[in-house]
Amino acid sequence: MTLLKIARMGHPVLLQHAQPVPVPSAPAIRTLVADMIDTMLDVGGVGLAAPQVHHSLRLFVYHLPASRATGPDETPLPPSALINPVLEPVDDEMVDRMEGCLSIPGLRGWVPRYQRIAYRGLDADGQEIHGIASGFLANVFQHEYDHLNGILYPMRMTDLGRMGFDTEMTRYGEPA
Repeated sequence: MTLLKIARMGHPVLLQHAQPVPVPSAPAIRTLVADMIDTMLDVGGVGLAAPQVHHSLRLFVYHLPASRATGPDETPLPPSALINPVLEPVDDEMVDRMEGCLSIPGLRGWVPRYQRIAYRGLDADGQEIHGIASGFLANVFQHEYDHLNGILYPMRMTDLGRMGFDTEMTRYGEPA
């Protein structure tokens, strides 16, 4: 197990459009995925994109712990990878969700996201996967996908007045 250093806002790798993974089943990619999962779990995250660990590649890891699987269609998911993903909204329904980011420690903000998205890509074994994600998982996918396109969540916010420090946002919720 290798814990990877997380790039913080201001590092240029977070603003780049990541490159496709040419050989998803390559040993180096398998090692990167395993290390990313270890890193994500170690820091208590639910998603981590390769650019966040200084690899400008189109892949992210995620999991859905039971404590976050609260929607009617959500079930806990073990740590997994999505390589060379493509996401598309299922419809126009949007929801504001409070987000944080391992690359922007200590802050949270309300971000508009699609409620449901279709996804496709490859898993850690290079097998094609696809499906529909909704609720919290859809949010995680969109957040990590943005990282692959050089977008940080504050860039999606429509009102920076709805951003604040973790402790204040969890104590007081959304500003009036």
